[in-house]
Amino acid sequence: MNNGRRARINKAIAELQSISEEIAAILDEEREAFEGMPESLQSSERGEKSQEAISNLENVDLDSVISDLENAAE
Repeated sequence: MNNGRRARINKAIAELQSISEEIAAILDEEREAFEGMPESLQSSERGEKSQEAISNLENVDLDSVISDLENAAE
């Protein structure tokens, strides 16, 4: 791989790491918001949507993408 493509991959890795950190922050905020809800709201449609969002955010796996890109840039 030439240096130009390697540099572009490294830039993409940095951007993905930043996105991953932002997603983690959003996940923490959503968990806190859910845990701060009264139990009656946790079992409501609003609470279910919050739990679904938490589950979806937990399933985001940018770490494996970043790892694959790092391996490609070697």
